[in-house]
Amino acid sequence: MEVKRICIYPKDVQRITGKSERYGRMLIAQIKAHYRKQEHQFVSIEEFCQYTGLKADQVHPFIAG
Repeated sequence: MEVKRICIYPKDVQRITGKSERYGRMLIAQIKAHYRKQEHQFVSIEEFCQYTGLKADQVHPFIAG
């Protein structure tokens, strides 16, 4: 399992959850607010997992390298 990046994007959230890309944008915005990130900052896969309660090994197969 080789993941080439550490950031998560709305398209990744769409693949993981099966919901729309718009939902992915909304969820990432919620995660940024939760972690008090600025608009230009990225959300890491680790932060996504902590926020959603998913395990990294469950998420990594859905992340496009």
